[in-house]
Amino acid sequence: MLSVQIDVTHGIAILEPNGALSKDDFERAATAIDPHIEKAGKLNGIVVRIQQFPGWDSFGALASHLKFVKGHHRKIGRVALCTDSALGNVAPAVGRHFVQAEIRAFKFAEFDLARSWAAGETKG
Repeated sequence: MLSVQIDVTHGIAILEPNGALSKDDFERAATAIDPHIEKAGKLNGIVVRIQQFPGWDSFGALASHLKFVKGHHRKIGRVALCTDSALGNVAPAVGRHFVQAEIRAFKFAEFDLARSWAAGETKG
């Protein structure tokens, strides 16, 4: 299950996976995020908050994740990975080749800093 919270005041989405990611998780994320993008024209940022990356429950879930990224990356300014997983060390370098959004990793305990950065309130 993927929890999706939209912080309209700061123009960010906070995504918190709880268990392996499913195809439905990314469809729900798009359903929550798209109305904000339609209204504001963009999303300042996304904060992905997860202590350890749970993976995907199927190949279809991975494909849905990639489709979500492809459909949204030009409308999102920043992606903050708030995690203690090794993924946090690798994802920013790899992601830069595939998305326009600026990507930065934060420790799981640095959630407030990650949220502030994703909203564009602090420099990276």
